[in-house]
Amino acid sequence: MSVDNEQSIKDTFGRGFDAALGLRLTDVTADLVAGTVEMSEQHHQPFGIVHGGVYCALAEGTASIGGFTWLQSSGIGGTAVGVNNNTDFLRSISTGAVSVEATPVHRGRRQQLWRVTMTDGDGRLVATSQVRLQNIELPEGVTVPGVTTGA
Repeated sequence: MSVDNEQSIKDTFGRGFDAALGLRLTDVTADLVAGTVEMSEQHHQPFGIVHGGVYCALAEGTASIGGFTWLQSSGIGGTAVGVNNNTDFLRSISTGAVSVEATPVHRGRRQQLWRVTMTDGDGRLVATSQVRLQNIELPEGVTVPGVTTGA
């Protein structure tokens, strides 16, 4: 399997829950996934600050995109799904841009470990995550645009 191009990955993962969060991918490679989200009231918990689950979801989303991209570029194929997400919330914010960067710590045939940092518009760390992924085969019948199978 191979990934035809970065734009195909952005198009594939730029929908669903990640899109509902407002994640805009800016860089997608096997070694780095970066993006931004403009935080607003839709991301708040009842007390007017960004809900911690938003950070957890951004971490798992970007790590999974990176894991998938690496599996495709390495020739292993398949996809990666989250099996553990440990996110620490370091600074509360209400609005503004948050930058997300996911980088690999370990990549193996069965599992991967990714570190994700989320910073505010002033470059201050607002949350950090460690996400463990399980490498799995694509479920039967699932196709991914931009991914080709075969030799």
